Amino acid sequence: MTKEIVIVGAGYAGIAAARKLGKTFKKDESVNITLIDKNSFHTYMTELHEVAGGRVEPNAIKYDLRRIFNKTKKVDLVTDKVVKVDYDKKEVIAEHHTFKYDYLLLAMGGEANDFGVKGVKEHGFTLWSIEAAEAIREHIINSVYKASREHDEAKRRALLSFLVCGAGFTGVEMVGELVEWVPRLAKDYKLNPAEFSVHLVEAGPKILQMVTEKEQTKALKYMERVGIHVTIGDGIVEVLPDRVQLASGASIPTHTTIWTAGVQANTDTAEFGIEKGRAGRLVANQYMEAKDKENVYIAGDLVYFEDAANDNQPVPQIVQAAEQTGHTAAVNIIAAIKGGEKHAFKGKYDGFMVSIGSRYGVAYLMDKFHLSGFMAMLVKHLVNLLYFFTIRSFYYMVTYVQHEFFEIKDGRNIFRKHLATHGNVLWSVPLRIFYGSMWLYEGFKKAFGWFGTTSWLSDEKLVFPFEWLQEATTSGASAAADAASGASEVVAEAAHTVFSLNYAYGESPMPVLDKMPDWFAAIMKVMMPNRDVAFFMQKFMTFVEIAIGLALIAGAFVWLVNAGTIMLVTMFCLSGMFYWVNMWFVPVAVALMNGSGRAFGLDYWIQPWLDKKLDRLIYGEPRHIYEPSNSK
Repeated sequence: MTKEIVIVGAGYAGIAAARKLGKTFKKDESVNITLIDKNSFHTYMTELHEVAGGRVEPNAIKYDLRRIFNKTKKVDLVTDKVVKVDYDKKEVIAEHHTFKYDYLLLAMGGEANDFGVKGVKEHGFTLWSIEAAEAIREHIINSVYKASREHDEAKRRALLSFLVCGAGFTGVEMVGELVEWVPRLAKDYKLNPAEFSVHLVEAGPKILQMVTEKEQTKALKYMERVGIHVTIGDGIVEVLPDRVQLASGASIPTHTTIWTAGVQANTDTAEFGIEKGRAGRLVANQYMEAKDKENVYIAGDLVYFEDAANDNQPVPQIVQAAEQTGHTAAVNIIAAIKGGEKHAFKGKYDGFMVSIGSRYGVAYLMDKFHLSGFMAMLVKHLVNLLYFFTIRSFYYMVTYVQHEFFEIKDGRNIFRKHLATHGNVLWSVPLRIFYGSMWLYEGFKKAFGWFGTTSWLSDEKLVFPFEWLQEATTSGASAAADAASGASEVVAEAAHTVFSLNYAYGESPMPVLDKMPDWFAAIMKVMMPNRDVAFFMQKFMTFVEIAIGLALIAGAFVWLVNAGTIMLVTMFCLSGMFYWVNMWFVPVAVALMNGSGRAFGLDYWIQPWLDKKLDRLIYGEPRHIYEPSNSK
């Protein structure tokens, strides 16, 4: 009898559970797994502030579900919004479909909690979805545009005042992005940066409650140093269209209030009939089983479970906890289907990291390591990359690096502008053509025996200086010199070899290695065991050099061609057939891997076409809406 597993929510918890279940039941035809989400993509929630603060484009943190599950075909993806659960009929009812279930996992996440503060819904912004991040971004741009046309200084300053309420991780990260965005906004709209102001308001006595006092102090000092106005111990009691009112009676003029002061359960689950804990979260036991609901599990920000291993505190609403609760739920669903012991949830949190803009952050790891500045930000990026590794998405690992380091604007990353790829690759074209012409010339010289060189296409002379290939009448040293020069049969008789990266009159260039390493010689003996094979390789290499030259001149497959040349140079070096003076081949090849084929080259057409074809071949066609497999 077929078992139907339905997972609602493709956040961190839902994806962790779906991957675990998909891998376990990969070849089990008796189990079906359906993952439902209102979006066809996974939002990388921890980076919402980067979108809202103008650092990256929205697509940078929207990860298509088919790309994530391209190797987990067992998981059926559905784009729909769940509105009700019928526990008697065991049905999940969505806006467009109804799904039968034997085991149900609810992982619909959380949303902002305004605690009933007046005016937040009407005049404020929250930051708990990609739509909210895009709305903040658009509002700020519009406010700055209005300010650029406003003659009244007080009104202009209010339009240029950005306020974040709540000094938790989200609030601190949001305010850090805003203060970095100010110089770009001021420049684009010809405004005075001094008229901008960025505020952080926290009702509690401290910022960043989940880290130690050391991180709190460093974060506060940094924010004050970069010009953020921090208010602690004075909460907001009302949000108005043009200002916020504080408990102390003070007010701050602003048209932009971003509320990050709290999190509650997704209100879509309010009528699901499951007992609620604090902030509307759904109560579950240590196995992530919903209270009083058979075969229903809760995970992620939605779950309320008081963890005995963590002083009976509710499971924190952070990524690590979401993934761990999702994994626990999946393991217990597997145990229910296949038999075996249940596994109780045991929270393990390796640390906490918070960025304050793109270049500074603080971190507290393993309950003992304190990091700040460059190292804290580097660790944060590495942790993000580790996430993509754990979900086996090399595609999004590369995409993350591109968006965070290579395609970033205004140097908004820890390496500033040093890795930016927005430079014009046009200036690489002369070098590409020169380098290609050199390879083409060398190939033709070997092919046709120009300038007294013996043609490599004939069987008259073998150029490889390997001992096992030499005839008794052939000097191994002469053959090595002949091959290393690649052109001339004239060998310096008495010149002293000198290390140099440039030719000098009267000197004989020094080879990188005088002798092949034994391990490489063993490989070469397998590749070229006799003279017949060696002559074939000699001819083949001639055509390879001509092909490299033509490809570089035409700008076709430039990245691959240069990667290949680096491999060839490495092999020639190990063979004792390459001079130090020609080591410039390597840095030039690396430099040309910057996309130089896209400027006046065939890669302008080839690369987009190839990327599109490979993308579809490997990942299939991403869709805006995923339908259930039985309705396709």
